Amino acid sequence: MHTCLIVVAVCVAAIASICTAAPPESRPLRLIFITCAKDAVFFQPVKKGMADAAKAMNVQCDFTGTEGLDLKAQAEMVRKAVADGYDGIALNLLDSAAFDEVVKEAVKKGVPIVAFNVDDRSKPNPRLSGISQDFVKAGRVVGAEVLNYIPSGGKVLLTQHDAGISALDERLQGIREVLDSKNIPSKVIVSGNDASKAVDIIARELKADPSIKVILGTGQADTEAAGRVIERDFPNQDYVAAGFDLSPETLRLIKAGIIKFAIDQQPYAQGFYPVVQLALYCRYGIRPANIDAGATVIHAADVDKVIELSRKQYR
Repeated sequence: MHTCLIVVAVCVAAIASICTAAPPESRPLRLIFITCAKDAVFFQPVKKGMADAAKAMNVQCDFTGTEGLDLKAQAEMVRKAVADGYDGIALNLLDSAAFDEVVKEAVKKGVPIVAFNVDDRSKPNPRLSGISQDFVKAGRVVGAEVLNYIPSGGKVLLTQHDAGISALDERLQGIREVLDSKNIPSKVIVSGNDASKAVDIIARELKADPSIKVILGTGQADTEAAGRVIERDFPNQDYVAAGFDLSPETLRLIKAGIIKFAIDQQPYAQGFYPVVQLALYCRYGIRPANIDAGATVIHAADVDKVIELSRKQYR
């Protein structure tokens, strides 16, 4: 009996210690999402998920970040959020090392951080959890699926919209594992984060090397661009495009059969679950856990339903 009472007392003390940073009941929790490319189309369902969860959990949430890829500026935004009194932070950890120190600083000051969209699972990190795709696994899904479309002797062009982003590198790793196992040659290029400009970059590669028959994007802009290249410059030819994420233009190209498939990483969930996890942790000491946002393959037959949900910003 005495042992049980001691255990209960220890547990209550531990939870009380964890929750010391919780705000007073006189005001709601204040949470903030910090990312790169804050105005990208991809983040629209993330923002919708965040807003829905904020309403459900009775918390205040803001969404901010850098205009483009600026790791230093993004790290400074974390420091500012801590100084401004936010109770929890959802952070896009798109680099495996750039945010280590700032995350340590925030956690040491009692501000919990969870990762969203891109997580750092390659090494120990003081963030509490990550809600993101398993990128290597998702790359393997793309590699396995595209084997059905690669012609004999065909070469694969692999594209990244930016260099140095761990998520894209890991997707690329997964794709190449499958292609290399089948001795399928491939080439990697960086095509940029503007789909309109990426079209011309990819087109030059295809015209310079006629052995390239397949373009695989690792992100939204380059996947969309791959389909637009085929539609504009190589219609009714044996070119194949596929990749990641579901912009309206990508969905149109999938429905038209120009892009064979794309992988959905469910961005709505990446906005929803961080809010729930941070609120539960701040209020009750319930520790967050990693969530795999998935790697759902979207084919032409799936597009109409996805488009309907995209209009409502759920996909």
